[in-house]
Amino acid sequence: MTTAHFFRPNNRSAGDLRPFSLTPDYVGTAEGSVLIAVGETRVLCNATVEQGVPGWMRGQGKGWVTAEYGMLPRATLTRSARESERGKVGGRTHEIQRLIGRSLRAGVDMQALGERTVILDCDVLQADGGTRCAAITGACAALWLALGRMHKAGAIKQNPMRQLIAAVSVGIVEGARLLDLAYEEDAQAEVDANVVMSADGGLIEVQATAERKAFPRAGLNEMLDLAEGGLRHLFAAQRQMLAASGVDVPVDLTGPVADTPQQA
Repeated sequence: MTTAHFFRPNNRSAGDLRPFSLTPDYVGTAEGSVLIAVGETRVLCNATVEQGVPGWMRGQGKGWVTAEYGMLPRATLTRSARESERGKVGGRTHEIQRLIGRSLRAGVDMQALGERTVILDCDVLQADGGTRCAAITGACAALWLALGRMHKAGAIKQNPMRQLIAAVSVGIVEGARLLDLAYEEDAQAEVDANVVMSADGGLIEVQATAERKAFPRAGLNEMLDLAEGGLRHLFAAQRQMLAASGVDVPVDLTGPVADTPQQA
């Protein structure tokens, strides 16, 4: 694996995550709320549980998990107009919120959820690369908080959560494989990938794009290995946050464990 031969922000090595943290109950009115910070990226993830499901699912006894994603006007260096002002959701926003929903549904037993809908609102307060990955990681923690507390209160018979889900970016910059790209690295990447994984090591989605020229299949395997190493730290941080919040994470769902979460 090629190592970085240039300066990375925060003096990180090629396989290091940016400093990160998960703050539970950031919004007191939501059933589950987590503020995730990854480097300078900040995403507020709120889980809302509502009775009922979309019309096409009624009568099946199963639930639904969906997501909405958006960036605040000053999440970036220059102000961007609110999408509500434009009159429609942009293509990038639509694609990201579909990704978040798909990723989180992979970790939920819809039958155990019953005819309920969980809406995950992921709002980017500040963007410095990796917002979709941060949204998935934070939304999973918020979802588990909401459903774990409902189960603890007896509102549902069993916790519908089957697996922790997290995501991280990885890429090739000047020939080096790098984990968790900040914006300035992502902007010059030859290959940019986002990896979504469950805590048992299963791949949920891999988005990999060559920006300038094709890259070898072996390079993808190296990036997946790099991503998995970082994801172990994210899973450990999710478990630590949930435990501190009094929400149980079953032993058989904990997956690979990192010795020391790289939290801020």
